[in-house]
Amino acid sequence: MMGYALRRLLAMIPVFFVVSGVVFLIVHLVPGDPVDNLIRTGSSPDQRAAIVARYGLDRSIFEQYLTWLGNVAQGDLGTAIVMRRPVADLILANLGPSLALGAWALAFSAVFGILAGALAASFRDRFVDHSLMGLSLLGSTVPTFWLGLLMIMLFAVQLGWVPVSGARHWTSLILPVLTVGLGGMALVAQVTRVAMIETAREDFVMLLHAKGLSRLRIQIAHVLRHALIPVVTILSLRIGLIVGGSVTVEYVFARPGLGSLLIRALGQRDYPLIQGCLLFLAIAVMLGTLLGDLLQAAMDPRQREEAAA
Repeated sequence: MMGYALRRLLAMIPVFFVVSGVVFLIVHLVPGDPVDNLIRTGSSPDQRAAIVARYGLDRSIFEQYLTWLGNVAQGDLGTAIVMRRPVADLILANLGPSLALGAWALAFSAVFGILAGALAASFRDRFVDHSLMGLSLLGSTVPTFWLGLLMIMLFAVQLGWVPVSGARHWTSLILPVLTVGLGGMALVAQVTRVAMIETAREDFVMLLHAKGLSRLRIQIAHVLRHALIPVVTILSLRIGLIVGGSVTVEYVFARPGLGSLLIRALGQRDYPLIQGCLLFLAIAVMLGTLLGDLLQAAMDPRQREEAAA
């Protein structure tokens, strides 16, 4: 298992370099200039040139990338041009609210998604199955920002059950968690249903029926347990939401977090801050994928053997 984990970790190194290069290029291709937010109206060209040189924006993109990558390797994400604070400090200051939103949304997606998928598989091609899969299809296709606005109008404005926005009380988490979690729940439910139906066709399930085990026990103790491997993969891919939350959802509900920080940085064309946020979110997704692979290997030894072959 340690050998497999080491190989997967080493395989992430070239992926990191590719992701960092893409992030850097995308940020510098965004129209606009962050220096415009620093200079005053009527400033001389010399003053502008001094600010550009101070942040290294007068060098070629390749030189800027190498400098930035070298600093990242030392744990330095740079200094925000507009806010004039270390990028790492800004990310850490906004990490807590995003972690709370993402963790609760992931837990909601996992629990209710697996439950809905198991029920749909147990009542395959019946009313319960069609109803749950119809709702899951709707939940996976509705844009999160539109769903968030609808929830604000209904539960916050019309009914007044929860706060409209902010993060002052735990009740302000309810609507954002539902908005982010419903999409993940729909995906988990669909994957769980398909995996359980395929597992139910295996020979060992027929043997369990022949031994006289109850259908409920077979579905829960055996079929569901074996079907959780692809579900774990889907959940691990969504671990990036634990760190990054949801950019649009945080914006809609006016919540602090990495999403709101990234939108503010995009509006200000703050290159170091945008690069730091995007790289942080990309690393979170990479680590989530790695965790999913390790969990799969722990649950299914055949995967380790295939990787070692």
